[in-house]
Amino acid sequence: MRRRKREKTVLGWREWIALPDLGVDRIKVKIDTGARTSALHAFRITPVTRDGVLHVRFFLHPVQGHRRPEIACEAPVIDDRVVVSSNGERQRRFVIETLARIGDEVRPIEITLTNRDEMGFRMLLGRQALRKRFVVDPGTSFKLTRTERSRRPKKNGQSK
Repeated sequence: MRRRKREKTVLGWREWIALPDLGVDRIKVKIDTGARTSALHAFRITPVTRDGVLHVRFFLHPVQGHRRPEIACEAPVIDDRVVVSSNGERQRRFVIETLARIGDEVRPIEITLTNRDEMGFRMLLGRQALRKRFVVDPGTSFKLTRTERSRRPKKNGQSK
């Protein structure tokens, strides 16, 4: 019996997602198909050992351009990798795995932790998080969170 291919969900180039295990109800992400792994803004990153297992304690600001709220997080470390950033710098980063709610889907994703304070988005959602389930329409934004309010007519009278 052949398995029927599941229809893929369309994402815009930026979306709202949740990271429930980290206490993040909503964070604006930039979809980055050029990045293999997702990256999350984190600071005061501290390795700690719990019952012989390496964890990382960190803080994050989920709201772009704001210092509040500040969320304290802790997660097991699944790896530490050297990542080449968009500006070509090599940086060693802790990698965690956590659940992400992307639209109606909840799935585990790998995230590297790095200080993105100077970046436009607190989080990049990379290819691994999108594999087999999502496609990106680069001409749209917030496809998963459209509301009636966001569909109001444009100033020239046309609908979105």
